[in-house]
Amino acid sequence: MWKFKSYLKPYWLSSLLAPLCMVLEVWMDLLQPMMMASIVNNGIMKGDLAHIQRTGLMMIGIALIGAIAGVGCSIFSSIASQNFGRDLRNSLFEKVQTFSFRNLDQIKTGSLITRLTNDVMQMQTFVQMIMRGFIRSPLLFAGSFIMALSISPRLTLILAVATPLLFILLVVLIRRSFPLFTKVQSKLDGVNSVLQENLSGIRVVKAFVRANHERKRFGKANEDYTHIAIKAARLMALNMPIMTLILNASVVAVLWYGGGLTRGGSLSTGDLIAFINYVTQLLFSMLMISNLLPFVSRAKVSSERINEVLETLSEVTDHSHTKQAIIHSGHIQFKNVSFAYDTAQEELVLQDISFQAEAGQTLAILGATGSGKSSLISLIPRLYDTTSGSVLIDGTDVKDIPLDHLRVQIGMALQQSILFTGTIRDNISFGNAEAGQAEIEAAAIAAEAHDFIQQMPDGYNTVLGQKGVNLSGGQKQRISIARALLVRPTILILDDSTSAVDLGTESRIQKALRELMDHTTTIIIAQRISSVIDADHILILDDNGTITAEGTHDELLRNSSIYQDIYRSQWKEDDAHVRVN
Repeated sequence: MWKFKSYLKPYWLSSLLAPLCMVLEVWMDLLQPMMMASIVNNGIMKGDLAHIQRTGLMMIGIALIGAIAGVGCSIFSSIASQNFGRDLRNSLFEKVQTFSFRNLDQIKTGSLITRLTNDVMQMQTFVQMIMRGFIRSPLLFAGSFIMALSISPRLTLILAVATPLLFILLVVLIRRSFPLFTKVQSKLDGVNSVLQENLSGIRVVKAFVRANHERKRFGKANEDYTHIAIKAARLMALNMPIMTLILNASVVAVLWYGGGLTRGGSLSTGDLIAFINYVTQLLFSMLMISNLLPFVSRAKVSSERINEVLETLSEVTDHSHTKQAIIHSGHIQFKNVSFAYDTAQEELVLQDISFQAEAGQTLAILGATGSGKSSLISLIPRLYDTTSGSVLIDGTDVKDIPLDHLRVQIGMALQQSILFTGTIRDNISFGNAEAGQAEIEAAAIAAEAHDFIQQMPDGYNTVLGQKGVNLSGGQKQRISIARALLVRPTILILDDSTSAVDLGTESRIQKALRELMDHTTTIIIAQRISSVIDADHILILDDNGTITAEGTHDELLRNSSIYQDIYRSQWKEDDAHVRVN
């Protein structure tokens, strides 16, 4: 947890004033029993009313000073801890933005959400506790012990018995609670993961009437979390009764032994009252420490989970020898590329892929589901890095091209159309925030999106719901294509991005792309023959992730049995759109 101290440095003044205010509050608390003893010994016992009034007013003043200091500590500790939490969340979010897709495969979305919210909150609470409870309790313990010792060394022997018992209890609770809270956070990850998956796929759940199955799945995750949380709470529940028992037993022992000293005349009544107050404060400070233990355990677990994210290294980074402004024409070459999602396993998604796409050409990729088409195109902008082999653009390995330069030259319309909450204009201009209205409309026209956008109540200012929920699948795909076109990329990748539009709309989109992106290297992944018939080069991937055939449409019709099967299965559907020589 000490690694996170740098997040408090910008707020050093609040971090310093909070403990100082707490020191002042504890000092005021330690003065109160001595003032009370003075009232009893010098006021009540001697019948000095003026002394009682004078000392009573001093106690009120001391209490007010302590209250003001306590409020100051709360304010300053809140300022420091809230800003600490904000900066830590920002750092985590920024770190996640650097993750490769492989990193995101390893740390699930639900777990990341938990770490950015619940775990950061645990650390934020812990920081505030450090400046308040963890300052107050040790100071109150030490001060009360010293003051009690100054009143009666013999009575202090009782504390020499009670205090070690309390420390032993604290150590046992810490050792046993830490593994439990580790499991609590892990189970909370499970709850969040199930919830995130369910909300993301709620339409599928309803379409297949799987609500009962999802309820059982969530109920299982929730039950596992509840079970381990109760187990942890049960352990911590032992803390208060045992601590209270030791505290009360200590007070009884002080009253019994101290009463004898008072009767014998070796200890005044006021001093006995003050001693009891100091004993109560001392033991109460131990009780406070024990109550803070859950925060310590949770914070330790959360700090490790946060640190795991911050220390995760993305395999996709800029090398020290990267070259600047390399991409100019968009020539793409794959050299003996193999790829696996899990580098620890030997199962390859792509095997020994080699091909070239000349600058300005249109390359199409066909293959069955799971043949590795989307995996192949994800290697071009380095969403993943190759397992072996190399991907080159304009003769330079993509690993030697700065990531920002590489990706700004590539426009992508992915298989799943992801739209963000905001206006249609905001979504289209997502990759080019400086684009004017005319440029946005030109991209929308090319993507066959302009007409339906104009028919919407607010046109381009229409606000989309989460993930574009108020649009159809085809409309979302066309906005995604417009977004990719607006960046005027050197390389355009369309990953089955017209699957939800009709053949006529697809044909018009392709015609517009040929006119608008004449000098752009275009890669098209598609399932329909009509989508790839005009491509300059077509690759056929088999189920093993290898290129089983390649060539033009006409060449493949003559030489590839797989392509012939695809054609025969679709020709009736696409006959009006397929030209065969």
